[in-house]
This record gives sequence, C-alpha cells and structure tokens, in this order.
Amino acid sequence: MSLSTPNGVQKLQTALHARAKQSPNYRFYSLYDKVYRRDVLAHAYAQCKANRGEPGVDGQRFVDIEKYGLERWLGELSLELSNRTYQPLPVRRVYIPKPDNPSQQRPLGIPTIRDRVVQTAAVLVLTPIYEADLPLEQYAYRQGVGALDAVRQVHTLLNRGFTQVVDADLSGYFDSIPHAELMKCLARRIVDGAMLHLIKMWLEMPVEETDDRGHRHRTTRNKDEGRGTPQGAPISPLLSNLYMRRFVLGWKTLGHARRLRAQIVNYADDFVICCRGTAEQAATTMRAMMSKLKLTVNEAKTRVREVPSETFDFLGYQYGLCWSYRRRRMYLGTRPSKKRVQRVCRAISLETVSRWKFRDVAEEVRQLNGIMVGWANYFCVGSVSRAYRAIDMHARKRLRQWLSDKYKRQSSGWSAYTDTYLHDELGLIRLSNLTKSFAWAKA
Repeated sequence: MSLSTPNGVQKLQTALHARAKQSPNYRFYSLYDKVYRRDVLAHAYAQCKANRGEPGVDGQRFVDIEKYGLERWLGELSLELSNRTYQPLPVRRVYIPKPDNPSQQRPLGIPTIRDRVVQTAAVLVLTPIYEADLPLEQYAYRQGVGALDAVRQVHTLLNRGFTQVVDADLSGYFDSIPHAELMKCLARRIVDGAMLHLIKMWLEMPVEETDDRGHRHRTTRNKDEGRGTPQGAPISPLLSNLYMRRFVLGWKTLGHARRLRAQIVNYADDFVICCRGTAEQAATTMRAMMSKLKLTVNEAKTRVREVPSETFDFLGYQYGLCWSYRRRRMYLGTRPSKKRVQRVCRAISLETVSRWKFRDVAEEVRQLNGIMVGWANYFCVGSVSRAYRAIDMHARKRLRQWLSDKYKRQSSGWSAYTDTYLHDELGLIRLSNLTKSFAWAKA
C-alpha cells in the first residue's frame, strides 16, 4: 500500500491548516467525523503497517486483519466510531533495554493495531491545525524540520555569542503531563466534544503487563493520577509537543527571551537554553515555570555549562571546541557524543556474535553496512571524521572475528582478512570516505 498521502486527505489537511493559520483564535467545531472517513482510516492503516510493530493485548496482527478482509475491518471500525461505540483497549506494556545502558530497562506501551489506526487518523486531522500554532523553537515530530535542524540551531546560537547554556532535563516528561491542563491546550482550538472525549479516553487507557509467571496485571495510573500520555502511541508525540508549547511560548510572551537574552531550542522532551551571560537566572526562571506547568526538573541532570571551557551533549551531539585539520586551528563546533559512538559500536558487536555465523557473508556485510550508514545519516554534522574512523576500525575488527569464527580459524584474521579485502572484496562500507560527500557545518 502506497504511503503517499491520498488527494482527499491532502485537501482536508490543507484546508484545516489554512483555516488555523488564517485565524489564530478560530476553534474547530466539526472534526470527529473526519477521523472515521474511509480514506483517512485507510491511510492511517497504511502508516501503521509501514511502522510495523508488535500486536497489542488482543494479539491481532496486520496479517490477521488482511486475512479477515481489510475493507471489511476498516468498515466496521468506521461504523464503531460513527456510532460512538468505540472504546480503546488497554495498552500492552513491555520493557526494552535502554540504549545507553543495556542493563537497565525502560517501559514501552503497545496499543492494539485498532487503536493505533484510530489514533493515527486523529493525528492526520489534528496535526495541520496545531502545526499552525507551534513556535519555531520546537523541532520534534514536525514536517520539514527535525533533530539535525535543532542541532544546527544550537551551533548557530553558540557562534552568535549565546555561550552560556542551561542543559536541562525533565523527569518522566511523557508520564507527567497533567490531563486537565493538556485538555485546556486542546480545547483552545477544538470545540468538538466527541473529539475531545476520544483523546481523553486515550489518555486514560489502562496498562496491562505480564509477569514472569505469565499472569496479567492491569493498572490505571494515568486515570487515577490524572497525568501522563500513552508512550508508544501515535497520538503521544502530538500531545507532548502541544504541552511543551506552553513553556516555549510562555518563555517569549512573558519577556524572558528578551530580558535574559536566552533562546530555547526544544526537541520533544529535550531542550537547552542558550544565553548571553544569564544562564543562572534563566535556569531559576525555567524551574519556576516548570513548577507551574506541574512538570519536574531532574536536578541531577540539569546544569549550567560555559562553552567553550566546558562541553555539553544535546540530541546525541557534543558541543565544544573541535580541531580543524584543514585550517589547523580550534573552532566551536559539534561532534558525535562518546555515548552515541559507543552505542553504534555495541550494535555492531551484537551483529557479529557467534550465533550469527550461519549467515551468508554478503548478508552479514549488508547488516553491518545498514547499521553504519543509518548511524552516519544522522551523525553527519560537524566534526565526524574521528568518530567515523573509530567505528570503521571497530567494524573491521568485529567482522574479522566473525569470519574467523565462521570458518574456524584459530587466528584473529588480520593476515587472511586485510582492510583491502574487507572493503574492496566484501563491500564493507568505509565511513571515513563519506565525509567527502556530506555538507559539513564548519565554523
């Protein structure tokens, strides 16, 4: 199924965005009926299928739906919504290793495919409206901008003299968003009671998890405490952006940006405040605002940094002094953080353990190339050469070990599998060669 947005859905989104952009105070009265439009639901299903994902508590998979009959399934779902009999099922909770610390785990919520499709349909309808309201300082989950734009903006601010930085961290942002205040944010644009009720049901979905003995346990913390968005659900990014907007917009409308000469750069629950000598005041002001928003600042991870004498990490990049081999001097720039380099090296190591020795060599090389190119597609800004060389070296070492294990060689494989053989004969990509084709952000 094609992921290109159907013409009918495009026209709907364009009309909604134009109305919202033209009239900042306009409130939409009729949105719920757009969610169960067949073309909107069909496109939502296509997006969910493209994202793959595991089944929810009902165990239903995409193959089950298509065996049942996709058109029939969509029709029944549309009828449930139009009759107002739709009720979301609990979210299945699983735990996955944290990327930077595999020994620790973080919870992930998996709604059913049925609920994911309806949420995605709602996102298709609501995003054009709220996109018109989001400030430029917010870069997450938006069309046309992304994390690398946020990285470049921080780099630009540093080079413009905003070298005191509040490196902020919030404790459990997605789990802390208060429902009452979030619903007020939504109601500023939406009068449609059915749409608001739909979102409220998603905010209060129970969570179900299975213990080591196979027993299922269901909790209703979000409903009981009146806070938290369903992590892992398609609606969650939009809701998190919308609530963070209160902080970003408030920072400007209350005059803090001008008074403190302090600029926010936000991506999802991550943000920094770049200041001109006022970072301590900015940090105090930020804490007071977060308290009013009922959010908690993680004091252990929030600190003021003075660049370039100090460095800080943001969105996987480290900011500080870098060495330019071409210009033979230091400059204020970015480079992949040490944690992110270690993370990709761990991923390479996991793909070259003994249990994968049954793979064809070409398939193994494809797996490694996919990891490395995917990593480099994001880490392509600033001073990357050193990181690329380290990853190249690690990939060669691990591939040699994998080949030696596969073919039962007693040696480490240095003589049998030279660099030239690995790169030229087997096709292992050499990241250090990619620097010639990327457009780097230079000081």
